[in-house]
Amino acid sequence: MTSQAVAIAAKVSFLRQPAVYAERPSRVEVVETHMSWVFLTDRYVYKLRKPVRTDYLDFSSLARRRADCEEELRLNRRLAPEVYLGLVALTREAGGGLALAGRGEVVEWLVKMRRLPRDRMLDACIAQGTVTPAEVDSFTGALVAFYQQSEPQPMSGEAYRQRWRRDVQTNHRVLLAADRGLPVAQLERLRDGLLGFIDTRAALLADRAGRLIEAHGDLRPEHVCLSEPPVFIDRLEFNRALRLLDPVEELAFLALECEHAGAAWIGERVFDTYQALSGERPVAELVAFYKAGRAQLRARLSASHLSDHPPRVSIQKWLRKTRDYLELAQRYLAETGA
Repeated sequence: MTSQAVAIAAKVSFLRQPAVYAERPSRVEVVETHMSWVFLTDRYVYKLRKPVRTDYLDFSSLARRRADCEEELRLNRRLAPEVYLGLVALTREAGGGLALAGRGEVVEWLVKMRRLPRDRMLDACIAQGTVTPAEVDSFTGALVAFYQQSEPQPMSGEAYRQRWRRDVQTNHRVLLAADRGLPVAQLERLRDGLLGFIDTRAALLADRAGRLIEAHGDLRPEHVCLSEPPVFIDRLEFNRALRLLDPVEELAFLALECEHAGAAWIGERVFDTYQALSGERPVAELVAFYKAGRAQLRARLSASHLSDHPPRVSIQKWLRKTRDYLELAQRYLAETGA
C-alpha cells in the first residue's frame, strides 16, 4: 500500500490516541485548521498537514508536505529556537498498522514542537487583562531586533503598488461572493478607498517598497508568547511572497488584532517602542492604510469559513467576525484621508 492509500481520516484517528506517543500523555487535544490537523499532548504539539492544494500553497504530495515541514522548522527556529524540535515520521508497519516514528514506510511527516503555556500567550493574556507595558516593550524589542538583522528584500514601487492592488481586488471579490448579506456599498467604498490611497500615495508606498524583509508573516496575538525572552511561533512558511513585508505593516497587523481583541493600547505602545528603538515613526496615514488593508484581508478570511457548511452557531460566529473586521477597516480607511 502506498502513502497515498492511507486516508487522512485514518491518520487523524490514529494520532488521536494517547498510547501512540512515546511520552504517554494523559490526553490528546485535536485542533483542525484549513491546512492542518494539530495534536496537543501534555508536553508537545504535533502538526499534520492536509493533502490540499490552493492558489497559494501546494501540499498535494508527500514530498511537498515534507518540504514544507522542513521550511517551517528552518524559519521558526529563528524566532522560537527551543520550540521547534524536528520532524517525526508517521509510518505504515509490516503488519499493516500505523506507528509514530516507526521503521516502516513513511506515509506522513509531522512537525514536533514543545508546547508553550497557554496562559502566557498574548491573546490569552489580553482576555485575562494581565498584559503589562513592560511585556509589550519586551516583545516589541525582540521584533525590532529581528527586523534590523533581516536582509532587505526590496521591491520596485510599481510592483509593490500592483501587489497591493491585486490583494485589495481579490479580497473584494471573495467578500462579494460570500453572499451572506454583507453590505455591498460598504465593500465597494472600502475597495475604492484602498485603491485611491494606493494611487495617490505612490511616493510613500514606493519608499516602503524598499524596506521589505522576510518577516513573520502572520503576527497575531495567539502567536506571541510573553515568556522571557519572548517567543514567536507559526511564522508563515508555505508561501515566501506572503511574508515579504514592510515591518510597519506587520506591526500594524498585530495592532489591528490587539484592537479587535479589545486591547488597542497594545498597538499604540508597540509603535511608541518601535520608534524609540528604530528611530522611525511611520506616518499615521500609512499605519492606518496598512491596518485597513489587513482588516479587509481578515474579513475575507473570516468570510471564507462561511462556505464550510458548519453548524449554524459557527456560521454566525464567522459572519460576526467578518462584519467586525469590515467595520474596523472602514474606520481605519477614514484615518488615511482617502
